Amino acid sequence: MKTNMEDIDKLIKETLTEEEVKFYNELEEQNLLQMALGIFSGKNSWVVILMSIVQVGFFGIFIYCAIQFFNVDETNALIKWGIFGALSIMASSMLKLFSWMQMDKKAIIRELKRLELQVSSLSNKILD
Repeated sequence: MKTNMEDIDKLIKETLTEEEVKFYNELEEQNLLQMALGIFSGKNSWVVILMSIVQVGFFGIFIYCAIQFFNVDETNALIKWGIFGALSIMASSMLKLFSWMQMDKKAIIRELKRLELQVSSLSNKILD
């Protein structure tokens, strides 16, 4: 299967201009680290940065609540710190989920651009 994909990539690159080949190469599949760092670029990078700061804050609150939970003896205090800890870890998890969805969105957009480029290349080849 990999040789088939390599053949298709080779055919596509043969029909593209030099500038289009550079663009096509930028759309290659990324590893997890490249995807994670990629969400900090673009128009809405400030939102992702803000969400990351807030997420770290919520995780810090969770750590504080967990420490307090294990240091108290009263049932009411256990319930209070347990609820605050659970709410803060849920908030942190939801913000982390937002980041993962942004990574997935960028991967889908990248694949759509590859597909558009392939269709354009194929249509130029058919018309020529």
